[in-house]
Amino acid sequence: MSIWAIEAENLVKKFPQRAKKDGNGKKNKKFRWPRFKREPKALFTAVDGVSLQIERGEIFGLLGPNGAGKSTTIRMLCTLLEPTSGTAHVNGYDIVKQANQVRQNLGTVLAGERSIYWKLTGRENLEYFAALYHIPPAVARKRIDELIERTELKERADELVEKYSTGMRQRIAISKALLARPPILLLDEPTLGLDPQAARNLRELIVDLQKEGHTILLTTHYMEEADLLSDRIGIIDTGVIIALDTPEGLKQRIGQSEIVKLEVSGWYEKIGEQLRQLKGVENLSAHKSSADGVWEVSLHSTDSRAILPGVVETVNHNGTQLLNMNIVRPSLEDVFINLTGKALRD
Repeated sequence: MSIWAIEAENLVKKFPQRAKKDGNGKKNKKFRWPRFKREPKALFTAVDGVSLQIERGEIFGLLGPNGAGKSTTIRMLCTLLEPTSGTAHVNGYDIVKQANQVRQNLGTVLAGERSIYWKLTGRENLEYFAALYHIPPAVARKRIDELIERTELKERADELVEKYSTGMRQRIAISKALLARPPILLLDEPTLGLDPQAARNLRELIVDLQKEGHTILLTTHYMEEADLLSDRIGIIDTGVIIALDTPEGLKQRIGQSEIVKLEVSGWYEKIGEQLRQLKGVENLSAHKSSADGVWEVSLHSTDSRAILPGVVETVNHNGTQLLNMNIVRPSLEDVFINLTGKALRD
C-alpha cells in the first residue's frame, strides 16, 4: 500500500471551449465546415499539471478562487472526470485503471450538487444509500442512528429534506459520505452558503473526523477556513499549484512585507492606479465591503511608514475619504495577493 493517501502527478484536464457568440447571440463562424465533418473545437485547460501528495490522517486544503481548478481536481480524484493526461492514486489505487476500488475508499461531498433526494426524509436518504453500498441492514441501522446523532439531526431525521436548511442538507450529505466508513474524504467547499453558526458546526465536525483517522482533502475559497483547518495548503490559480506549504510556512514567504489595510469611501479605480504607482507599493487589492459604499483596500509594502504619506495624500482626493487605516501581519489572503497580484475574490 502507498505511503500516501492521495498522490497526483501532472494531472491535466482540458475541456472543449464553446464558440463565442456575436452581438445577436449567434455563434460567430467565419465559414461553414463541410457536411458530415465535425468542427474542430478549441480546448480550455481547467487543470494544468497538478502534482501533490497528501499524507494519511492530514487535512489538506486546496485553496483558490472560483474557476481556479479546485472542483475539477476533486472530480478527477473521485473518478467523475477522466484526466486528459497525468496520473493519480487514491489509497494506492489508480483513478483510471482501478476506479471501483478508488470509489470504495472515498467519501465525497461535491459543491453545488444535489447529492441527496429532497423528496425523502433524512433517514430515508441514508437508508437508500446504505443499500446501494451493500451495507447489511442491521449494520446500516446502527450506523445511520450514530450519524444522525453526531450531526445533531435526531429531531428532524424523519422530515423531508426539502424542509431542511442548507446547513442541515450539508450534514446529511456528509453523513451519506461517511456511511461506508471510507478512510479518505473529499469535501468540495462544504461550508459554501452556510450561515456562520452552521459553518462553525461543520468545521468542528471536520476536525473530529480527522481525530478519528480520516484523511481529508478540503477545497475552499475561504482563506480563514483553510488557515484554521488545514495541516498543509496548496494554492491553485488558473489550474496550476503556485504554492504548497503549511499555513505558517506560506505566511513566512512574505514575512518581510507589511500589509496596510484601508477603509475608503468614494473609491474609484483611478485611485487604485495612482496607489499602485507609489514607490514602495508592491501589490494592491480592493473590494466593496458594504452597501454604503465603503471599500476595503490592502497594500503590500516592504516599508509601510515610507508609503503612508503618499497613501493618505492620494486617497483624500477628489471626493474619496480615508475612514480607517492600520498595519497588520500577513494573512493567507495576503499571501495569495503577493503570489498572484490579485485578490481571492477576483
